[in-house]
Amino acid sequence: MQHPIGIKTKSASHRIAFIQASWHKDIVDQCRIAFIEEMAVSGYPEEVIDFFEVAGAFEIPLHAKLLAKSGRYAAVVGTGLVVDGGVYRHEFVSQAVISGLMQVQLETEVPVISAVLTPHHFHAHDEHQNFFYQHFLVKGKEAAHACADTIKRLQQIEASTQERMAA
Repeated sequence: MQHPIGIKTKSASHRIAFIQASWHKDIVDQCRIAFIEEMAVSGYPEEVIDFFEVAGAFEIPLHAKLLAKSGRYAAVVGTGLVVDGGVYRHEFVSQAVISGLMQVQLETEVPVISAVLTPHHFHAHDEHQNFFYQHFLVKGKEAAHACADTIKRLQQIEASTQERMAA
């Protein structure tokens, strides 16, 4: 499939990988829905996005690394909701996930966009459920903007580099 913007990043692919954690799936699904809609506005139809579901946010970095290293994707997006279940573990999980995603993009030179959220307070009552349900719609749009913009900027860098090398 030919993309309207000829992606020439390290990954020659025109595809996007979208990894979603299963915990609080009904909420996290909203990020995926908004991401798909907003990417279509940027010229990336749903057909160029591959979806992967993992158990929890902790599993996202490994999947992101394997997908980025495959050479099939221009970018990888990860989304999940890491909540405080009454133990301190959520802080370690969220730090490990974000650090892992940053490490993936630095090692593979494939952009990794994070929509993994760790709220200070989350309780399974209607007010918080509704708030984060809506908030993940916003985060999905923001992730799509970041994804499309990052790919575009990397293309510009690549084009500029190629022009200098040709001169």
